Amino acid sequence: VPLNARQTGADLAMRLGLPIVLVVGMRLGCLNHALLTRRQIEASGLSCAGWVANCILPDMPHLDHNIRALEQRLACPLLGVVPFLRELTPAGVAGLLSFDALIESAA
Repeated sequence: VPLNARQTGADLAMRLGLPIVLVVGMRLGCLNHALLTRRQIEASGLSCAGWVANCILPDMPHLDHNIRALEQRLACPLLGVVPFLRELTPAGVAGLLSFDALIESAA
């Protein structure tokens, strides 16, 4: 994600020494996009602490199949599935995520 004309979120993560949490917008093409993004995270010298399945459509065909496919291929833990919600709150979304894997990766 660009932060300015020269720097990205990856630059910020490297400078702060933080791992990446990959958020996957669950829709057609998400498998390829997520796998390419994961590859770029590694190529940048960063680690992936985990990933979140973000359901951006009210009814995605084969959602469970896609989530299972990503679990098998991403080589980092699934932190949670955020269902399609018309109204989001930070607390509501946080309640859907498991932070155990993040704590383990930080230790």
